[in-house]
Amino acid sequence: MLRGVNQQIIFEDEEDFRYFISILSMCRDICGYTIFAYCLMNNHIHLLMEEGTEPLSIVFKRICDRYVYWYNHKYERMGHLFQDRFRSEPVETERYFLIVIRYIFQNPVKAGIVSKVNQYRWCNYQAYLGVKDFTDTKKVLRCFAGINEFEFFMNSDANEKCMDISSVKCTFISDEKGKEVMWKLTGCTNVAEFQKLERNHRNLCIQKLKGAGLSVRQISRLTGVSKSVVGRL
Repeated sequence: MLRGVNQQIIFEDEEDFRYFISILSMCRDICGYTIFAYCLMNNHIHLLMEEGTEPLSIVFKRICDRYVYWYNHKYERMGHLFQDRFRSEPVETERYFLIVIRYIFQNPVKAGIVSKVNQYRWCNYQAYLGVKDFTDTKKVLRCFAGINEFEFFMNSDANEKCMDISSVKCTFISDEKGKEVMWKLTGCTNVAEFQKLERNHRNLCIQKLKGAGLSVRQISRLTGVSKSVVGRL
């Protein structure tokens, strides 16, 4: 798992999502890893993969370096984009393997973005329904009697807890709506533009966003300003 520094948004538009997915495909050919599941959220990423010829530390350095270089160039920014290093845990049983995949695919549902797992665009769920990509689906599908059983399992209610990034919770105003509010109140359409504002003007904008009903955590995600700073304003 990876998340943005200060939990800020790391995918501003569709091009960003698509480019990161292309990096996963490109680096797979270099590093030899196998992808079973991925889900890209606005400010964090879930991946279930099996190591290949290179250790995960090298794998994620390749992935992150490519995306950060591209993102910083696109948005004319400098510095870190991801918070700390990736977090990982071993998946050692078939039962937990399937639980983790379901947990990853249900992330957008639990966040209130979609109502069913097959509705979210920025994951590889469709690969299991026959859309060709770089996912290895055979190991997962062998665990089910057929595609109907697979879909039933992936959409069934689940209370199991997997290791997660404790950040994304539903808010009364969605992040998509929050971005619209930010653009209207500040004139900034992405994190990089906001971070270029003069500090006093930036602080005034944060106060406006708070007054519009955005939470401290949400403002931090949308602007890249730390929660402690947002909370003090």
